[in-house]
Amino acid sequence: MRIGLIGTGRIGGFHAGVLARHPEVGALVLADADRGRAEAVAGALGARVAPDVDALLAEELDAVVIASATAAHAELIARAAGAGLPAFCEKPIALDVPGTSAALGAVARAGTALQIGFMRRFDAGYRAARDAVRSGRLGRLHTVRAATSDPEPPPAAYLPLSGGLFRDCMVHDFDIVRWVTGREVVEVYATGADAGPEMFRAAGDVDTAAALLTLDDGTLVTATATRCNGAGYDVRMELAGDRDQIAVGLDDRTPLRSVELPGPPAPARPWPGFLERFAPAYEAELDAFVRLVRGDAGNPCDGREALTALRIAEACERSRRERRPVRVDGAAGEG
Repeated sequence: MRIGLIGTGRIGGFHAGVLARHPEVGALVLADADRGRAEAVAGALGARVAPDVDALLAEELDAVVIASATAAHAELIARAAGAGLPAFCEKPIALDVPGTSAALGAVARAGTALQIGFMRRFDAGYRAARDAVRSGRLGRLHTVRAATSDPEPPPAAYLPLSGGLFRDCMVHDFDIVRWVTGREVVEVYATGADAGPEMFRAAGDVDTAAALLTLDDGTLVTATATRCNGAGYDVRMELAGDRDQIAVGLDDRTPLRSVELPGPPAPARPWPGFLERFAPAYEAELDAFVRLVRGDAGNPCDGREALTALRIAEACERSRRERRPVRVDGAAGEG
């Protein structure tokens, strides 16, 4: 199988390594606006470099992986679809509903496949939680708590391009809540704080946020996120039912210390970032994409899932701005 990869930054370089090691991938062609960066990654992996995206798409490829800057995702998805190629794309498709819908329209017209990189769906802990909920072992699910905490803020230049904390970071929580519970979010009530570094206020963003989500069966979900968690990278989910309660992401590397005596100590090696915490999940999602391209499996995360998660994120952003509950009725990001 011949795969083209567009974008060789941090996540693109990681994906390139995974694909280069995959037994079904016989050739890997890279392209990046930073030609030197692409050549450095290719040299370490024995891959080839195309001079630009046009040249890459002109290759005899079986599929494309898109890990470029966010602003280019929608256009590249449409171009891959126009070339008749199935595509894997890191989230988001676009930072707004119209742009996302336009890219999905291009995929639908071409009849190609688009898999979105919501890697938590491939994490062993989240999969076990989904099984527990769906099997009924928790009983009636009444409360879900989701948390995403980055150890340090991203570069200041990234913030104005990110779409904000809800779209860029918490969108993962919104997707995984739907996937684990099998329910839809019908209403949100969100707020945020920008008491951290000045760059968040300059970008009109917040460094910490909280959202109360109501699911279509009445289950309540609290989702929190921060860019300033000095203890380490902390991504967890707790699910409580009337029979049992479980947690995802609670292990010997969770950056959490109990003050109870006796209690578990602070971890010796807390998770430093998302690539370390979710490395197996990233590998599993690309393996699923390869199987999708081969026709051996269905699409595990269709592009339309990104649109649904984006609508929830946009409803949260509107709720934060307007200080009121907002319904997620399919029009939260429009009008």
